[in-house]
Amino acid sequence: MLALFIILAAAGGYLLGSIPFGLVITRAAGLGDIRNVGSGNIGATNVLRTGRRDLALATLLLDAGKAAIALLIARALFAPWPLHMELGLVAGGAAFVGHCFPVWLQFKGGKGVATFFGVLLAGIWPVGAIAAITWLAVATMFRFSSLAALAAAIVAPLAAWVADFSWPEICFSLVLSALVVLRHRTNIERLRNGTEPRIGDKKKNETPPAESSAPDEKANDPPASADS
Repeated sequence: MLALFIILAAAGGYLLGSIPFGLVITRAAGLGDIRNVGSGNIGATNVLRTGRRDLALATLLLDAGKAAIALLIARALFAPWPLHMELGLVAGGAAFVGHCFPVWLQFKGGKGVATFFGVLLAGIWPVGAIAAITWLAVATMFRFSSLAALAAAIVAPLAAWVADFSWPEICFSLVLSALVVLRHRTNIERLRNGTEPRIGDKKKNETPPAESSAPDEKANDPPASADS
């Protein structure tokens, strides 16, 4: 029975997390395929490049909210069972994976920053709050969105461990943080080379790779600093 519940939580969370809200919202607004804009990423940062701040904010909130909702729904559905808290983490983590690797887009998704914060704030809110404060502090000091995301990802599991959360919660934050770092590997290289753009910098028009129908490079290696 437990195995069935884990499968149901993971499948439901993944399907909810894989909804590409950035793509859906921009198409509904008549802006076409967001993958053909800027870095080609489906996150809020790239949606902002359309000039529509309202759509970017909606994408940010929905990308953060879908993982939080998946976690909370799973915990509510499995509330009678002793491991309902852990099943919520399974659903939230699966939603995060779904955002990064959505089945609807040939597993080419976003970098997961907004979803990362959303699921942490819903599942382990003190850790999520510390990670968010870290992001704000680093972004304010250095004006690198990617560096702020990396710092938050490093701090999150450390905060969970120092605050003496349960091992499932510590491992949960550690796995998510590792995925955030992996999704920013090209940003790390640009930070080392001094070519990473800062927040607020005016950038030249970016053209996505030619293989726009299957944006492998777009999802994993966008020229943007930290698309969510």
